Amino acid sequence: MQDAGIPIGSEIGGGYFIVDGYRLPPISITEEEANTLVVLEKLIEKQGDKSLLKNFNSLLIKIKATLKNFQKDKVELLSSRTFSLDTNEIVESNWLSEIQKSISNKVTIKITYNSIYKQELTYRNIEPLAICFVNNVWIVIAHCQLRDEVREFRLDRINKLITTSECFETENNFELQEYFKSFKT
Repeated sequence: MQDAGIPIGSEIGGGYFIVDGYRLPPISITEEEANTLVVLEKLIEKQGDKSLLKNFNSLLIKIKATLKNFQKDKVELLSSRTFSLDTNEIVESNWLSEIQKSISNKVTIKITYNSIYKQELTYRNIEPLAICFVNNVWIVIAHCQLRDEVREFRLDRINKLITTSECFETENNFELQEYFKSFKT
């Protein structure tokens, strides 16, 4: 780390530490990278999950704070002149961020799910394996403990979600691309 210019100190019996007052240099993004964020903002506004939109807006505020004034002006101009003409209905959901954390932490979640086919609420413990955005809807692909098989659950039909402390072993043989290929055969 010292080779990278980070000031490191040490104390006998106390280990190593980064010297007080040291700050990482601010991030520097190019105009093209800022323009990419504008397009992403428009796409995320149309994807329907409120948790993702909230997290992206928080990130965008932090990134915009690092921009110089002339860069901010350019980003605002481009943002006001970028539009998605997607006329499909936005299907709202609230659970994407929690499901992303569950996938990366391999933690089981409990859901109350509105089964459209049976016209009833079902209660499931699921092991999230992947997420996908299909036809304007977020879907979690998960191992359903009740059915003991991999199933798909639309996020907009989840009424309640509770993250448990129960860890699961990811199915090592689960490959998202292979999962989708299995529908073609």
